[in-house]
Amino acid sequence: MSTVRKPRLSPEEYLALERQALDKSEYYNGEVFSFTGASESHNLIVSNVLTLLNLQLKTTSCKVYPSDMRVKVSETGLYTYPDVTVVCDQAQLEDEHLDTLLNPGIIVEVLSPSTEKDDRVVKFAHYRQLPSVAEFILIAQDSVRLEQYVRQSDGRWLLADYSDLKSVAQMESIGCELPLSDVYAKVPHNLREQYEDLIRREGTGHEADPDAAFPL
Repeated sequence: MSTVRKPRLSPEEYLALERQALDKSEYYNGEVFSFTGASESHNLIVSNVLTLLNLQLKTTSCKVYPSDMRVKVSETGLYTYPDVTVVCDQAQLEDEHLDTLLNPGIIVEVLSPSTEKDDRVVKFAHYRQLPSVAEFILIAQDSVRLEQYVRQSDGRWLLADYSDLKSVAQMESIGCELPLSDVYAKVPHNLREQYEDLIRREGTGHEADPDAAFPL
């Protein structure tokens, strides 16, 4: 997260302000964290994933949400905005505003320099507390790489790592697949150069304590 706004707020105060705000912010333990816009590559990858999942789930009861759908991790109190969220059970929403999802089944995050450590380490620790989450997917924008974490029946998480455009990630929990050639369709080929430029402009996010934003 790039900015912390004080003072500490209750969840109710955060939601009241968030519903009137022009920009989105995340919330944990009384603190509100704003975040910046995303790069072209980030937006193209998110758009591609949304399109792929929507087409494959069109005739099912599953719903695919973009990053405007707020997710609450009830077990830890985190309010956040994943890049892509899928729910195949009846969507459970927190209150009458119907804008905060409680039971995501699939969460997808596209990694950015300033958020990678939060997404990979800290947020995943929160997402794992949600019994509904069956798969967590991380997608790089500095190179061709998709990491798929799948919850096993014994509670462990199995990692499948894809780094070839010919690879296809199988999402067995919802009967979908993500061909990496489609995930990265129209994304500029100079991924590494773009990513290094992002690092220069917004910082890596790697120097900070990974537990500083959303510690459990």
